[in-house]
Amino acid sequence: MDVKYNPLKYIPDPSLQTYFMLVLFTIWSVWFGFLASNYLGFFNYNTVASIIIHCAILLPLAFTNAIFIDAERDGHKWLKEWQEERSRYKLVVNRLKTKNLVMWNPNKEA
Repeated sequence: MDVKYNPLKYIPDPSLQTYFMLVLFTIWSVWFGFLASNYLGFFNYNTVASIIIHCAILLPLAFTNAIFIDAERDGHKWLKEWQEERSRYKLVVNRLKTKNLVMWNPNKEA
C-alpha cells in the first residue's frame, strides 16, 4: 500500500495519510494472522470455521473500500472541515486550561 497509487493521495495532510494507512495495516494484519492460525492448525478444521473465515474477508474489504471512496469523494474539502473543527475544539480546551479565566459576576461588579 503506497499513497502514490491509492486514493489516500487525495488527502493533503501526511499525518492523516499515515493514520489511515496504519489503521488499514492493522486490520489486514489481524485478518491475515487469523487466516494463518487457521491454516497452521491452531483451530480444528470444520465447515463453520471455514465459512466464518471466508465471510470475514468482507469486513476488511468493505472498510478499505469505504476509506478509499471517502478519500476520493470530496478531495480535501472534508479535511478543511475536520481541521476547522479540531481548531475550535483546541480553542475550547485551551480556554478551560487558562488560569486567568474569571467568571464575570454582574451582581458583584455592577
